[in-house]
Amino acid sequence: MTGPLQVVLGTISVVFLIVAVVLATRAVRAMIRIIRTGQPDGSRRGPFAERIKAMLIESLGHTRMLKWSTIGVAHWFVFVGFYGLFLTLVQAFGEIWNPGYELPILGNFFLWNWFVDLIGALTVVGILYLIYRRQKDRRGGRSSRFAGSNEGRGYFVEAVVLIIGICILSIRAAAIASGLDENPAWYHPISSGLSHLFPSNPDLVSVIAFVKVVVSLIWLVVIARILNMGVAWHRFSAFFNIYFKRDPRNDAPALGPLQPMMSNGEPIDFEDPGEDDVFGRGKIEDFTWKGMLDFTTCTECGRCQSQCPAWNTGKPLSPKMVIMDLRDHLYAKAPYLTGVKKASDDAPDFSEYSVLEPSDEQVWTSGYARIPGTNDAQFHRPLVGTFEEGGVIDPDVLWSCTNCGACVEQCPVDIEHIDHIDDMRRYQVLIESSFPSEAGVMLRNLENRGNPWGVQASVRNDWMKELDFEVTVADGPLDYDIEYLFWVGCAGAIDDRAKRTTKAVAELLHIAGVEFAVLGDGETCSGDPARRMGNEFVFQMLAQENVETLNGVFEGRVPGMRKIVTTCPHCFNALGREYPQVGGEYEVVHHTQLLNQLVEEGRLVPVTPVDRKVTYHDPCFLGRHNKVYTPPREILGAVEGLSTQEMHRCKDRGFCCGAGGARMWMEEKIGKRINAERTEEALALDPDVISTACPFCITMLSDALNTKKQDGEAGEHVEVLDVSQILLRSMAKVGAPGTEEGAEPGDAADDVAGTQSAGTAHGGPQA
Repeated sequence: MTGPLQVVLGTISVVFLIVAVVLATRAVRAMIRIIRTGQPDGSRRGPFAERIKAMLIESLGHTRMLKWSTIGVAHWFVFVGFYGLFLTLVQAFGEIWNPGYELPILGNFFLWNWFVDLIGALTVVGILYLIYRRQKDRRGGRSSRFAGSNEGRGYFVEAVVLIIGICILSIRAAAIASGLDENPAWYHPISSGLSHLFPSNPDLVSVIAFVKVVVSLIWLVVIARILNMGVAWHRFSAFFNIYFKRDPRNDAPALGPLQPMMSNGEPIDFEDPGEDDVFGRGKIEDFTWKGMLDFTTCTECGRCQSQCPAWNTGKPLSPKMVIMDLRDHLYAKAPYLTGVKKASDDAPDFSEYSVLEPSDEQVWTSGYARIPGTNDAQFHRPLVGTFEEGGVIDPDVLWSCTNCGACVEQCPVDIEHIDHIDDMRRYQVLIESSFPSEAGVMLRNLENRGNPWGVQASVRNDWMKELDFEVTVADGPLDYDIEYLFWVGCAGAIDDRAKRTTKAVAELLHIAGVEFAVLGDGETCSGDPARRMGNEFVFQMLAQENVETLNGVFEGRVPGMRKIVTTCPHCFNALGREYPQVGGEYEVVHHTQLLNQLVEEGRLVPVTPVDRKVTYHDPCFLGRHNKVYTPPREILGAVEGLSTQEMHRCKDRGFCCGAGGARMWMEEKIGKRINAERTEEALALDPDVISTACPFCITMLSDALNTKKQDGEAGEHVEVLDVSQILLRSMAKVGAPGTEEGAEPGDAADDVAGTQSAGTAHGGPQA
């Protein structure tokens, strides 16, 4: 069946194949060479079995993609079609030369024929749905997750997948129509049904096969020429990026602890740093090879951007565009990094390269776009800098991040956005001394007074004076009858609103008969604000001081008896997951976990109904960073009379209060306030109580709620309470204010549950 047409088309396809393979091989070698210019990172080597398992589950099972169920299912069919139907490309080469060609063994195997027919059809359906969603979502302007993505590249990839999927079905249908496929119709029911649309012409089989081959090779040539085309290259690099992710466990994103500062693959010794140590990331080549693999793998899907609280409130930070800008800068600077080109000794005038001007309405969202292409300026430009400085990442972008983790949680290919952002912050703080001025006050207070507010250490004891029982203050090693050390935290000891939570937890532990002690004025800040700000030096100083104190308190105790309970998720994360980096190994629980356990054990019995409508706000460092979603909700569920309702954005899609990433001590000068956005979402449910489990969240939500009350946009009866305060209300006497009829937040120092404040009816003031 080989005629002149087949010879011509076959020859063209073979030549094209050779060219495409040569270009693709050169591209892969170049990409590997570029990624290897990054800093070493030996933490990604093992364990092999756990990493390969996580990679297979996440990729084959699409566990992260399926967080968006319909899109995830559609993508899974496209994914299976791309890899599972590769042999149809091999068969297409044979069909160009011989329209009746069949794969050896598989060609007449009914399961293979069924698989090709079904997956081929579902690939077409899947890509059509993804095309529809892209067109639907892209119309939202800034609210679109595709805002800032290279849409032309996305259209190209989608068109290639659609054409190839159609060709797979059409080749089989044309072969059936021409009598070249003698298998029963039930071997390929879909293609058989389509065969009536095709004439009986064997040459048509070769032509369609040629189209399939050429389109596939065009795709390969295009991506070989565009190394930063993540929407295509992720089909290969995603497997490696998932395998080498920070936490090798399945479905464990790079959240929780921040990594220690590394240089040349080793942690920096801040007491005696090396002369050539790199502090943070000041240049693109300062990132590790895994960071560069992250940049390469970004698919530009925009899931991170759609969930980012900064982007959703009009700020310039888009996690997606940060990664894209770093990627584009890496590949533009690559000739200089690999030695292909040599840069000048002196930096050029960046104004000569500035081809785009920021609008009056919006600050930069893409710093790389200021100086595109490979040129001398690309080598010299600062990684973080203003428009005038030619920076790749604008300072306003860098400092807008709240470290909430929404981007990392949503990324389907395990990109570690927060690690990269905080590493750039480290360089800005420690080397450039460039950061928001108001945060400098916080850092000085941490260094001089051990707390962000700068108050005397003795203030940490004041809250205990307002209780009607004595709290044990640790003085040396704890007695063995003390089960928990209560880590109060700076906010819990200093901020009036957070002190109510501290006293509520202390009262509940006392009621339950839990023996606990506190450090009092011997406690200092956990260091979380300094570390998330980028000042690793101050974090190390505070952490080592605290570890020395805690090890003294727990002297003689074996693992399992070094228990700490804290009300602050930031302290919870630092003490439990970051202190092991500096030699502190403790069993740290959040107060909601312990209180829920006490309720389950019957040591706390919430007998009094609390007739309130409540919505719960997930603190980012309790929820996304540490996966504690259930205990607070179970506590609320144990309180009779409560009516609970979830906000639209909750649990792993919860919306930040705006305080994380040291933003608690930085002024929001751009866009809408994040806490206002979150409070409005809560108020849309018409609650009596906005509940949470974090002192920072209480401060941010209370401030926003008070503003809403002043503007007449919220009822005076609405209050912000910690879960522990609600639980304590349910321990009050039946009929007490704050239970059936509700209450304003308690103003009396000894009334942390608000049971003595003026009662209100459900939903408004009493007549």
